[in-house]
Amino acid sequence: AKVLTSDEFRVNMRKVQIIDVRESAEFEAGHILGARNIPFTQFKERYLEIRKDQPVYLYDQRTSLSGRAAGILKKNGHTEIYILKGGYDDWDGKIKKGR
Repeated sequence: AKVLTSDEFRVNMRKVQIIDVRESAEFEAGHILGARNIPFTQFKERYLEIRKDQPVYLYDQRTSLSGRAAGILKKNGHTEIYILKGGYDDWDGKIKKGR
């Protein structure tokens, strides 16, 4: 997976699948605008929800879980996988809180 800065992440974020791998409670507290929540604890069961024909942007609070999620996607045929450098903690773009 390639690591992207906040600025690089922001460039194509409307054209990609943004996946937040944090737990639901963290996602509800605040997440990147347009992100879908697939908690890492459910990732092995739910990664099939992610399309292979579009780039995947992953992030978590920092980056530890995103790397593991990227490994699962790569093993299952995904080729365009990107991780937000510094994770949600370093994100300075638009966010959404609650639903």
